Amino acid sequence: MNYNFRAFVGDVFGGVTAAVVMLPASLAFGIASGLGAEAGLYGAVGVGLFASIFGGTRTQISGPTGPMTVAVAVIVASHATSIVEALTIVAMSGCIQVILGLTRIGRYIVYTPQAVISGFMTGIGVIIVLIQLLPITGAPAMGSPLESIQMFLQSITDINYSALLLATISFVIAAAWPRRLSTYLPGPVVALIAGTALGMFWLTGAPTLGDVPTGMPTFALTMPNTEFVLRAIEPAFIIALIGSVDSLLVSLVADSVTGTRHKPNRELVGQGLGNIIAGMFGGVAGAGNTLGTLTNLRAGGTSRASGVIYGLLMLLLVLGLGGYLSPIPHAVLAGILLKIGIDIIDWRSVLGAHKIPRGFIVVMLTTMAITVFVDLVAGVTVGLIAAGMVHARKLEDLELDNVVSVPLLDKQFLDPEDKDVDEFTARVGLVALRGVFTVASSHRLVSTFSVDIKEHEIVIFDLSETIHVDDSSALVIEQLMQVAISEKTEVIVVGMSNTVEDTFDAFDVLRNVPEVRTVHTLDEARDIARELLGERNEPTEVQSSGDAA
Repeated sequence: MNYNFRAFVGDVFGGVTAAVVMLPASLAFGIASGLGAEAGLYGAVGVGLFASIFGGTRTQISGPTGPMTVAVAVIVASHATSIVEALTIVAMSGCIQVILGLTRIGRYIVYTPQAVISGFMTGIGVIIVLIQLLPITGAPAMGSPLESIQMFLQSITDINYSALLLATISFVIAAAWPRRLSTYLPGPVVALIAGTALGMFWLTGAPTLGDVPTGMPTFALTMPNTEFVLRAIEPAFIIALIGSVDSLLVSLVADSVTGTRHKPNRELVGQGLGNIIAGMFGGVAGAGNTLGTLTNLRAGGTSRASGVIYGLLMLLLVLGLGGYLSPIPHAVLAGILLKIGIDIIDWRSVLGAHKIPRGFIVVMLTTMAITVFVDLVAGVTVGLIAAGMVHARKLEDLELDNVVSVPLLDKQFLDPEDKDVDEFTARVGLVALRGVFTVASSHRLVSTFSVDIKEHEIVIFDLSETIHVDDSSALVIEQLMQVAISEKTEVIVVGMSNTVEDTFDAFDVLRNVPEVRTVHTLDEARDIARELLGERNEPTEVQSSGDAA
């Protein structure tokens, strides 16, 4: 890539514009996380700088995001007894991301089913909206959606109308700001400026941020004990998974705009280092931010320099400009977050639920409901399990459709020239397995095709078009062969590929099938079938000759 002065100017504009856009979001996410407005800034600095320098997407802007903020809020409320423990879990999640990147499994993260991502993101959006119910009425925010609903219903008669009006104005500005003007002055920034001005000179009764710490953040971690580490692994892994999926999806968005290709494993290492630093110095966990990244690209950012400039500007805010943020009303940030939460909801799936396959909707709604009303960790876990079950159910039908079980008429298969052969006799059956076979269909293979196998004297297993069998399906195929053998039905195996043969050898699937009956072509199987049927008929012919004598 040729880097010149024009590209540098584009990076400067991109970084500055991204910092302006990310400022109100970072403040709002910091408050929503339960760690404070300054935690949002620390997270933007740590993740923004390190992900830009060490990450695998040149134009990505990283910082606090809705999913990561809600994840940290859940940790503060449910999985940590102190802020220090919550920050330790953030740092642990960064370590897990680094390990995922170094072990080169980053590209597998994007295989998380879309139904789970959709349900989780919709749940996150709903949580953000519900948590803002209290701040828009002038009350302190609660960490749990259910607590927010409960307290909102209790305090609905005691509304701070200045806060409610500021939140409404901020939301309307952020939502209705023309898209064509967003490149020059983004809607959230206009909402922040207008809402703060109204709060300072007119609607002065709304609670404000107050003192925002300035200067370099202090080291916030202590050495955790073994019991805490074991307890913290699960929430740390979920944060790492959420952050990884979030970042890599934003990387794909950046690729689609720039026509480049990101490096997923390197991106995870960069994001992980950023979250380690964020956790060490009191910041909210972060990930790739779609709004910041697209803003950077629209403003001309083309390289890592734009992300570095963004991170340095956020650092300047932390070092000396934090005092200027104290007049910002909480309700203004709540209005901006309300807009962000609504945007996070996957409206395409929600509004198109009547058209989308039922399995997708079941997984999405299950993930969303558990994420909102039970627990973030449980939502992702149950969602992945439900998605796996739905996927297996689909695979079962597809794989069974690729199994052909047919009788082979003696007249056509064995000897078309023999006029004495009954045209309707079929002593040989064919079971052809085509394509891929996994655990999804394995349990139904025996019940579906064992009856067909029992009706023949010989069964030919045709594996010439079998691409792959996993361990479960290999053992079930062995069971099918055992059904045949137990019914005195001879087994012939045709056309195993090297991949299938390796799996069969590993589990000794063919231990009861003589090696001479494992052949490469159907013609060879026909010769063996003729020989076996001839041997079976010999005693009958001899007995008949004796009776005639």
